[in-house]
Amino acid sequence: MYLLHSGSNKRRLRSSVCASLVACSLLLYTPVAFAAPQNGKVPGARETASPIKHVIIIVGENRSFDHVYATYVPHNNGEKVNNLLSEGIVNADGTPGPNFAQAQQFQVTTAPNNGKYFINALDAEKTLYATLPPPDLAGTPPVSALSFILQVPGGDPGLPAADQFLFGTGGTGLHVPSPFVGPDTRISNVNNLPPGPFQMTGPTMPYDAFTGDTIHQFFQMFQQVDCDGNRGTRANPTGCLHDLQSFTTTTYSTPPSGTPHDTGQTMAFFNVQQGDAPLFKQLADQFTMSGNYHQPVMGGTGPDSMYIGFADYVPFSGVNGNAAAPPANTIYNPDPQPGTLNLYTKRSVYFNCSDPSAPGIQPILTYLSSLPYSVDSKCDAGRFYPAVNHGQGFNPDGVPTNPATNIPPTNMRSIGDELNEKGISWIYYGGGYNLSVAHNPINGYCTICNPFEYESNFPAQRADHMRDVTDLFSDLKNGTLPAVSFVKPDGALDGHPNSSKLGLFEAFTTNIIDLAQSNPGQWASTAIFITVDEGGGYYDSGFIQALDFFGDGPRIPLLAISPFSRGGHIKHSYGDHASLVKFIERNWGLSPLSSRSRDNLPNPQFDENNPYVPHNMPALSDLFDMFNFRSDNARSDVDNP
Repeated sequence: MYLLHSGSNKRRLRSSVCASLVACSLLLYTPVAFAAPQNGKVPGARETASPIKHVIIIVGENRSFDHVYATYVPHNNGEKVNNLLSEGIVNADGTPGPNFAQAQQFQVTTAPNNGKYFINALDAEKTLYATLPPPDLAGTPPVSALSFILQVPGGDPGLPAADQFLFGTGGTGLHVPSPFVGPDTRISNVNNLPPGPFQMTGPTMPYDAFTGDTIHQFFQMFQQVDCDGNRGTRANPTGCLHDLQSFTTTTYSTPPSGTPHDTGQTMAFFNVQQGDAPLFKQLADQFTMSGNYHQPVMGGTGPDSMYIGFADYVPFSGVNGNAAAPPANTIYNPDPQPGTLNLYTKRSVYFNCSDPSAPGIQPILTYLSSLPYSVDSKCDAGRFYPAVNHGQGFNPDGVPTNPATNIPPTNMRSIGDELNEKGISWIYYGGGYNLSVAHNPINGYCTICNPFEYESNFPAQRADHMRDVTDLFSDLKNGTLPAVSFVKPDGALDGHPNSSKLGLFEAFTTNIIDLAQSNPGQWASTAIFITVDEGGGYYDSGFIQALDFFGDGPRIPLLAISPFSRGGHIKHSYGDHASLVKFIERNWGLSPLSSRSRDNLPNPQFDENNPYVPHNMPALSDLFDMFNFRSDNARSDVDNP
């Protein structure tokens, strides 16, 4: 059994996978032939709005859309996608393109907002980098930190035996002393990169490599994307420039090295036309991809995972779920320290966005008021929301955690509650769950990734709805899938930079798809959504719609794998993780979770010549347009309301 250190509910020890090797037959497969269920029905299944009776949602980690699909060229000639290549920001070979200036990066040289926290800067307050700050190793070791898995009997149960070798590859091989910081010299021309997006892979940087992580928290990400509705355009009405990625990376904090320095790894991208991310490319070629899907909030894994379960942000709660103030020492203050440009006064946990006088709040409220459409902040009076990953009210075994150091249990309704009330089966499959429940201190289960662990009824849910991913593999083979499956790999397989590799997540996903297709009867009524929790701070050029105070954030990948989503199509209707909740609700005839949750938002309406920007903002897709449920390939009312 594979064991991975989880620490105290922090992000896990992470690693990577093979790139050149992943491009081999390991990750390539041919979809099996199938017969669609007659009249879109599966015998014995509950009535649904579509022929889909089983939904599987697989969530990886920390990759933006452009980071993965920067150079993707649609396989279907009738399809279009907005990415770095199509926008002329880069060329097909990864070099700067004719419109490279659109993605150039700036440093802030004059303090905006009278020395207070800022989320945007004027041109006069910014200076173009002469060269991109060198991408940093950021703690990436010379040898794979996951090599030990190869010595553990059975390895990691999340992968077949043939794929276990991937844990031993991808170390830097560089003779850099611990804590492994400084320019990542595997990147071609690392010290003289143009100040914008760069291809990470090259002669000495394989796709299989472990690479440095970057910052991706709430207040930092708002600064990275640099939004101001006053400079909005028809194609970009929220005015986000995405031009302070590198500046924000380390200026908010003193780095472990003790010497503040900007770093450029946020601007890295893979080149799928040159063999990188082979599975993600193949799936986009064969099935349906969204080019306009987003992380739901500015920030990291915990907050973004909440929307998969609640379509909403989970706040700190008092008795019976009432509004309450958390301990004073947990209140975040992103205002700069005196005499500094952007060194945050106090990095902590919670903020109260219903109080405009609280540190960091007014700049975001001002931004929302600058937009050409009305936005409800959704900042309930007296509520405190987490700006960073923070533990839930229960451990995986159902034992309560300390409310002084974790988010207390919430009585908010989740999609699990709604499914339960309608008698619809569902399971959350978490990698390493069994080891975590057994109190093994070394495991890869991600507590902050499971939104249902925030609920006050979590202990009662465990017996019927919490399982290990090994149980998913059995259910796929045996034809015993529930109606709705939420799937999270362990920390070695989730694709998180530094602690994992995108190729490992590809291998994990390939295994699930192969198992799903091995049971033709079940596969004929199954849809698999593949996405990530959030973009990890990586650059993305796409439009960002402001839905409330918390987000949206940058684009992330979303693929729909199903007998009803074949053909290499690309959809542009705007979505985020709350769209997954909307899909489930529409397919099984459920109601929105609450009066304030995002599943109340209408489906986007847009013009074909501007498909990325809804003209009925705020709006979110229910993802039904990613499928074709008509055997004659004609669109039907169920495909796009």
